[in-house]
Amino acid sequence: MTRRFGFTWLILAVVLLTVAPTGKADEARVPENFQRENLVAWCIVPFDAKRRGPAARAAMIRDLGMRRVAYDWRAEHVPQFEEEILQYKRHDIEYFAFWSWHDAMKELIKKHGIKPQIWIMCGQPKAELYQDKVAEAAKSLLPVVKQTKELGLSLGIYNHGGWTGEPKNMASICQYLQREHDANHVGIVYNFHHGHEHIADFAQSLREMQPHLLCLNLNGMADAEAVKQNAGRNKIVTIGQGKHESAMIKQVIASGYTGPIGILDHRSQMDAKESLQQNLDGLRELLMD
Repeated sequence: MTRRFGFTWLILAVVLLTVAPTGKADEARVPENFQRENLVAWCIVPFDAKRRGPAARAAMIRDLGMRRVAYDWRAEHVPQFEEEILQYKRHDIEYFAFWSWHDAMKELIKKHGIKPQIWIMCGQPKAELYQDKVAEAAKSLLPVVKQTKELGLSLGIYNHGGWTGEPKNMASICQYLQREHDANHVGIVYNFHHGHEHIADFAQSLREMQPHLLCLNLNGMADAEAVKQNAGRNKIVTIGQGKHESAMIKQVIASGYTGPIGILDHRSQMDAKESLQQNLDGLRELLMD
């Protein structure tokens, strides 16, 4: 009996020694910017079906093993701005980015010493000539370009469709602002879920944006035509359940991009924790494939 007990423990020890290093090896295959603690949670405030407040939201992010949040908001959330900052500090979460702009944030940024990226859309230009379009779109951003520069913040041009959502055009706007307004703090925030029309030539789009990329937000990607025909109802898809995101993510990794990576909730019918968890799981499976 004693010999059998000892033999059983010997087998168990061999199994544990065999399995443990494999798990570590799998994690080592994941690029640093794709590792969970470095991912940025995005679209988790107005889209959360559980309508969490700042404390519950911060706890949710910590429970998921994440450490960075890009904060999106609506008018109802303005009174919570400072509490959100305090809860992130309390839970050791980086206040990574802030959507658009609100004047209430200026003093809060100074008071709490945070340095969020500011993500904003350009105005759609009406000019006809290409360079005039670039100049017009760039000039629509000048007030926030000045504000962010004074505060020492990065400003990300956010793709949301239209002419100013095209990678080539966003890169041109960045170059114009850097050249004409010494705005080297301006870059690009690119979202898969607003880029279905770029799937076919994503590698080229990535090359155009990469020198300016501040963050790249992932999503499961259905065919562009299917999204169009379904009026965008399958625009937001869990990572790993679409047709194209695996190839696109592999292109991102192959490009040598090592900057921030975001994942979405953006599904108002779902608990944000569940939505993020699904994307975390799907992303890990793709990276382990």
